Amino acid sequence: MGKAYRKVARNRPEILINSLNYLKIYGNPYSVFNRGVTVTHLSRRLAAEAIGVVILLATVVGSGIMAQRLAGGNAAVALFGNTVPICAMLVVLITMLRPISGAHFNPIVTLIAVLDRTMPAKVAVLYVMVQVAGSILGTWLAHLMFGLSLFETSHTVRTGWAQWLSEAVASFWLIFTIFAAHRADKRFVPVAVALYVLAACWFTGSAAFLNPAATLARSLSDSFTGIRPADVPMFAVAQLAGGLIAWRFSLWLLKPAEA
Repeated sequence: MGKAYRKVARNRPEILINSLNYLKIYGNPYSVFNRGVTVTHLSRRLAAEAIGVVILLATVVGSGIMAQRLAGGNAAVALFGNTVPICAMLVVLITMLRPISGAHFNPIVTLIAVLDRTMPAKVAVLYVMVQVAGSILGTWLAHLMFGLSLFETSHTVRTGWAQWLSEAVASFWLIFTIFAAHRADKRFVPVAVALYVLAACWFTGSAAFLNPAATLARSLSDSFTGIRPADVPMFAVAQLAGGLIAWRFSLWLLKPAEA
């Protein structure tokens, strides 16, 4: 809280009490993850997170199905056709929903918000539940739109140290991009995140899954973007490790200069 705010709070203690209640329920509004959030009703925040995750995964899986059908067996063309719509949708979703839910869309982002003491653990649990459920619903929505079987599992093998390293590196740079872009110009965060994801899909050996909830959901689609269910746990571990290292590194590197 700034000096001016504390001065007002001393004269009007109800303001301080209301602020403490807000922090307890919703987290620090000045954090990287809550900056610009204007909606305080938790149900609306969860609804925004849910619809964002559903359409994001529908885009990931659906564009993969479409790209594979149109690519004529050319994997590079299929990957291009898959990644461009994902990144375009990220810009749209983060821009629209960040003022409502913070646009986490990823359990790693939510976990770091808790560790950073910018989101209460009880709220974070609800966010993660919504992210997982929304990811699965988005995958099923893509199946329905393309006339595929609703329930299926992927047979695409994605395992080995190169894949795990790729996921750790990709997650590290995703979290660092969020922190660094916010520090440089918070208005650029949606574009920075989307551009980074586009690049990561091409420079990593795993095609940058980045997100444990999305990875789990993609194991339920035997399509271009799928992953064998048995390979999900190690992907999630690598993603989590990369994200947590990036969080600590960002706090050190981007720490404001001392007066």
